[in-house]
Amino acid sequence: MSISDATLRIADYYKRYGFAATLRRGQIALNRSIFAARMVVFYCDMDERSLPKIKVPDSLKIKRLRTLGEVSQNHLQQITAFWTPKLANQKILERFNNGATLWLVEFEERLAGYGWTLRGTTIAEYYFPMGPADVQLFDFYVFPEFRGRALHWFLTGYILRTLAVEGGARAYADTHEWNQAQIASFKMTPFRRLGVVRTYQFFGHHLTRWVAPEQEKKELKSAPQEDETLNARRSNA
Repeated sequence: MSISDATLRIADYYKRYGFAATLRRGQIALNRSIFAARMVVFYCDMDERSLPKIKVPDSLKIKRLRTLGEVSQNHLQQITAFWTPKLANQKILERFNNGATLWLVEFEERLAGYGWTLRGTTIAEYYFPMGPADVQLFDFYVFPEFRGRALHWFLTGYILRTLAVEGGARAYADTHEWNQAQIASFKMTPFRRLGVVRTYQFFGHHLTRWVAPEQEKKELKSAPQEDETLNARRSNA
């Protein structure tokens, strides 16, 4: 993110929530930045025979969107509510243009959450090469008022089975080491933990280093834990 983009986002957040809230968010951002390079990576082999069968309740509806034009203005505003609209809309358009798919889950006709997938490649440089049939799942989010209904489980399971039917091979997903709420959600899905990886930027090059299992346990204990309500948007949208 550029300095100008960051400045716009801070100014927009200050305008909406005031000085005290902006200061608290700045402290959270500083705390996270210390651990930002450490990610927990998950994988799932998309074999129809091993994936759990998903029966989506009548109260839920899952939609698959491949273009920005398919996203209603109301849903777009809800998805981008915590960010500067102009920057968020630009990022979302870039994702669609790169072939990403947006999945929406509605509860009783109200938007309850969403997630993104991209096949054969990733939005940003990844930790390892992706195969043509591999899929990245990223930026999943369930709105606070709809949590506790297993929506992340239904959405993830539905996506995995859908992509498996379409020939998907292996799915990958990751989350920040400090995001214990998201890690707990992954444990309820078919995803399995692959490991913890660190990323570095060195003279324009993207470097990764996998953390040894014994070191991983130590570092996970030292990582800050936060309520997911403070983690309102992990998305770059």
